[in-house]
Amino acid sequence: MKRLKWGILGTASIADSIIAAIRRSEFNEVIAVASRDIDRAREWAGKRGIPKAFGSYDKMLADGGVDIIYNPLPNALHARWTSRAMEAGYPVLCEKPFALNAREAAEVREVSLKTGLIVAEAFMYRFHPVFQHVKTMIRDGLIGDLVTMNSKFSFFEDEKDSIVTSAKLGGGSLMDVGCYCVNLSRMIAGTEPMSVTAMRAGKDVDDTFTGILKFPGMMAEFTSSIACTEQHGAEICGTKACITIPNPWVPGLEDTMVLVRKWGEPDQEIIIPGADTYRMEIEAFARAIITGNQPQWSVDDAIANMKVIDALFESAKTGLHVNLGK
Repeated sequence: MKRLKWGILGTASIADSIIAAIRRSEFNEVIAVASRDIDRAREWAGKRGIPKAFGSYDKMLADGGVDIIYNPLPNALHARWTSRAMEAGYPVLCEKPFALNAREAAEVREVSLKTGLIVAEAFMYRFHPVFQHVKTMIRDGLIGDLVTMNSKFSFFEDEKDSIVTSAKLGGGSLMDVGCYCVNLSRMIAGTEPMSVTAMRAGKDVDDTFTGILKFPGMMAEFTSSIACTEQHGAEICGTKACITIPNPWVPGLEDTMVLVRKWGEPDQEIIIPGADTYRMEIEAFARAIITGNQPQWSVDDAIANMKVIDALFESAKTGLHVNLGK
């Protein structure tokens, strides 16, 4: 299989997880990083053994020495630089959230269609086999008909001048971690919500956000926060039982436990072997490039996720239910 060369836009901390995953892959390698500061780029690249460093994003895109771009820039720069990278001739794996809103996401899709290059949103969690197991259990009727889902993702951000607390850079809890809850809710429902209701707390950005998504036959509630102790979890309940996933967002190489809970009966523990989700994400995207196929989750899924996030923001702002048209 052809060995693909990756270039990294920016020096975000999440890039370290992607770089490590690329290096665990037999047919991928990282050869370049770009920063707005050449000294920072050289220092960052040197510490990680990356051979090329560039003092601007455009210079790396103009160099032509890479095959794929990974975009972990601040949220406000996702759409702009993903589009620019495709216009320069590169497929792009873009960190979540895909854009600031659905309009931007749709504009990225137009560039993808115009250039014939693929682009995908980097929700690595969904590559873990735990979700295929859960979907199979639901499909087989283990918990009966779906009724409710609850999920949470939070952490305490103590740096008040960080990217995640910046409204200008597209920060806030919904964009940073709540987007996972929205994505999983849509995945489990297998369709798009009909309407949403939301509330938020915080001044410049939403420090804490709670939303309710109404799907045909299921209600999904979630809470995200950057002002709360770290929490992870999801529970999916039906007419017969519930499935609890204690660690849905960062399941790693260690075994993952899923609980099937039924009132009045002992919990049933199901152990699912760990998986290298970052590597799986990297290799799935690389294979799509090599084969010319679309990624498992296309750009349309990214746009759909942003449409729900847009509606949640609107509901939190107006205090009203927001209907989502098809």
